[in-house]
Amino acid sequence: MEFTFSEISSWLGQLWWPFFRIGAAFISMPIFGDLLIPVWIRTLLALSITVITAPLMPAMPEVGLFSMTSLFLAFEQAVWGLLFGLIIHMLFTVFTMLGQIVSLQMGLGMAMMNDPVNGLSVPILGRIFLIFTTLLFLALEGHLLVIDVLIQSFEVWPVGSGISVLSIKTIVAVFGWMFSAALALALPAIVAMLLANISFGVMNRAAPSLNVYALGFPMTMLLGLLTVLLSISGIPGSYTELVHDALRFLNQFMVGNA
Repeated sequence: MEFTFSEISSWLGQLWWPFFRIGAAFISMPIFGDLLIPVWIRTLLALSITVITAPLMPAMPEVGLFSMTSLFLAFEQAVWGLLFGLIIHMLFTVFTMLGQIVSLQMGLGMAMMNDPVNGLSVPILGRIFLIFTTLLFLALEGHLLVIDVLIQSFEVWPVGSGISVLSIKTIVAVFGWMFSAALALALPAIVAMLLANISFGVMNRAAPSLNVYALGFPMTMLLGLLTVLLSISGIPGSYTELVHDALRFLNQFMVGNA
């Protein structure tokens, strides 16, 4: 049996360009793109998923693997995968930002903890909310859903379709959605802390002899812990709505490229 170079290029292309898209998505999305996971493990996982799902994907464009067109397609798939993972990453950033806002309001902004996902130091409440969100994501099989959407993207947006202006607008809208969602979740804590500070300000004006600083810090801390308890109890319901919003953004991103 003899194989021509065009046949070998077609077989390799069925794996080559999907590997770039899936690998770039795994690098940029949370959990899979965690800095604690070595790069070779992420690469092997992306290659394994590509090999398993290659028969389910549509036929790839017949382009020489050593041509400039092939290089452009590989770059295009890498950019698409990075933007795909960025949308999922914004979902987790909502809850990290929620913890940061609450920490600043209750006076725990100085309690910092290393965040291995982003490689930064974040307030400890932000890390707690991030761990809680990650456990919810895994418990609801969100990682399997993301992989399913990623594989279906080859049907909605085939290789070589390009990046449209609508998709870029979707990415910009995700950033605005991230800030607005985090602020909406943190609004009860912000209002509670604001009322507490106003109360201590009135108390200081009414009785200047009282040590408001010594009394206000522990009371603000207790009120902040109460708002954290209320915020955590309401996260599962809000999380479901935010996941639906993130999936809607992913759908708009893929349709915009179709």
